[in-house]
Amino acid sequence: MPRTLGYLHAALLIQRGHLFAWVPICLGVGIGLYFVLKFEPGALIFVAIAMTCAAFFALSRLLDEAISPLAVGLALVLMGVMIAGLRAHQVEEPVLGWRYYGPVEGRVVGIDRSASDKVRVTLDRVVLRDVAPARTPTRVRLSLHSAIKGSDPVPGLGVMTTAHLAPPSGPVEPGGFDFQRHAWFLGLGAVGYTRVPLLALARPEGDQPLFAARMALSARVQAVLPGEAGAFAAAIMTGDRAGMGQDTLTALRVSNLAHLLAISGLHMGLLAGFVFAALRIALAAIPWVALRAPVKPLSAGMALVVAVGYLALSGGNVATERAFVMAAVVLVAVMLNRRALSLRAVALAAIIVLVLHPEALLGPGFQMSFAATTALVAVFGWINTRETSKGPRWLRPVLAVVISSTVAGLATAPIAAAHFNQFAHYGLIANLLSVPLMGVVVMPAAVLSACLLPLGLEGVGLWIMGLGLNWILGVAHLVSNLDGARGTVVSPGPEVLPLLVLGGLFVALWQGRARALGVVPMVLALVLWSQSMRPDVLISDSGSLVGVMTTNGRALSTGRGAGFIARNWLENDGDAAEQMQAAERWPAPAPGGVAITALRGKRAAEALAGCGGADWLVLNTAPTTAPEGLPCEVVHPGTLRRTGALALYSSEKGLRAVSARQVTGERLWNTRRR
Repeated sequence: MPRTLGYLHAALLIQRGHLFAWVPICLGVGIGLYFVLKFEPGALIFVAIAMTCAAFFALSRLLDEAISPLAVGLALVLMGVMIAGLRAHQVEEPVLGWRYYGPVEGRVVGIDRSASDKVRVTLDRVVLRDVAPARTPTRVRLSLHSAIKGSDPVPGLGVMTTAHLAPPSGPVEPGGFDFQRHAWFLGLGAVGYTRVPLLALARPEGDQPLFAARMALSARVQAVLPGEAGAFAAAIMTGDRAGMGQDTLTALRVSNLAHLLAISGLHMGLLAGFVFAALRIALAAIPWVALRAPVKPLSAGMALVVAVGYLALSGGNVATERAFVMAAVVLVAVMLNRRALSLRAVALAAIIVLVLHPEALLGPGFQMSFAATTALVAVFGWINTRETSKGPRWLRPVLAVVISSTVAGLATAPIAAAHFNQFAHYGLIANLLSVPLMGVVVMPAAVLSACLLPLGLEGVGLWIMGLGLNWILGVAHLVSNLDGARGTVVSPGPEVLPLLVLGGLFVALWQGRARALGVVPMVLALVLWSQSMRPDVLISDSGSLVGVMTTNGRALSTGRGAGFIARNWLENDGDAAEQMQAAERWPAPAPGGVAITALRGKRAAEALAGCGGADWLVLNTAPTTAPEGLPCEVVHPGTLRRTGALALYSSEKGLRAVSARQVTGERLWNTRRR
């Protein structure tokens, strides 16, 4: 025993000097703990957490130098809980507590496109009929299902329409993606749609210059470079994806090239790297400047300024902010003559993002971005410490591309599969054929077109950019059309992804041979994933859709309506079928021969007199009088309003129900109504 303690003490001492990379991990654990709580901590709890955190920091000063980091780590975990709680209260805005139909007025502050390929606008300065300002959502988002009259939705335009609004919906199934939480941190108090035209009420006031400039640049790019290539270029340069068609987006996802569409670390890094290299070469070519000025720090500073402009012009969403933080850390390190690409730099960027936007931890963008970056820095750092030959000089760039694509793909594949329930069999090939063009052709051409824009010659750069983007789109469509290009996987349990990520981080960050122990939780996670069980029956939170698992896949009660819910259920099942195909499997008995009947419409609800031989009766409209004494379980919107979506599992006593509210608990985003 003393010898084991001695080994443990020595192993902890070896970590000294490498502990900074564990700071964001500890913060992330605390943030994750806050979001998995089933209740909302009150002020007294946060005071107790703060006092305990301070006690751990004080205790770390008294402990042995090998053990003191453990106390600091616990303090950082508690600090993560406080950061997430503070952020959740900081973004609190009124949320609509009922369904609303009537006039809606507001100012356009966001324009994008929904999953159903409809133009979607986000409005602030919202006015609703007969709704007090204190109860009116600060922001609402509307899908436009009709032609626009009077004026196109442009930044800052005051508009009015008649719309259907509802509170953000909860998870489509217990444990599924929680849109209520997502909308809470976006400041969205209601979402809906309109089938009548938008009417312009007031001209743009000019108080959104960056948004207006972004949309104007997007329109200019698509006018000069038409088609999907122009829409792709606009998405890369401005973050505006409204021009992208659904077929193209699907091809990019199936071929694992969708990351090229988002303004992420790749784009920010390529832009900053190209500007830095170009400025450094240009300044070094002037002898008077090269002999008198610090060319390298000066070039890094100017590249940082360009990155700030790119951040502002692209809309400044969380994903782009994350990419900018990482690029800024690297450029500042160059300016200070420090090592730019290191795990310390990655950790610093992660800390900044988690402190500013702790909710980003739950998103696939944050997880995939930092997983890829951490893996790349760790692998290339290990390669650089080896004394073995790295091959001929001319072959090294090719090897670097192959290694980086392989490492990044392996690091992000499980995360992408867990979130999107699919993986690209030929994703590595598609990335090898496309990513180099982003660095060599597309991003330099984007910089060139931006520089020539004031002269009206941006067409030169966009033409070059179009050549690269057309190649990438061609690769995406070619790869996505190959047999077996898209694989599907079952959605994992809530413990799988944390085990995978923490195990991988232990392998990458721990110093010494004990890092191999990180493989254990990763293998355990894969075993648990392979044994994931899907609910036997799913009932949507409105009662409009029921899904019963069969030997041929999930059978859906209807082939139309509730498309978002149906798509999510089938994807989580690892089922590639469309909603209409799944509806052809209906009706289907639940396990144990349990009969489930789904009735739609008010007439069916009002005519309800018995169960009709059903064990479970699901209505999408609440009956006027609550049914009593029926020998079956009756579920309708009135009961689902309290429980959220339901998942039913077979057991010895029949079907056991688990509600979405049981999984999420009583939190700010699903209970606060003003």
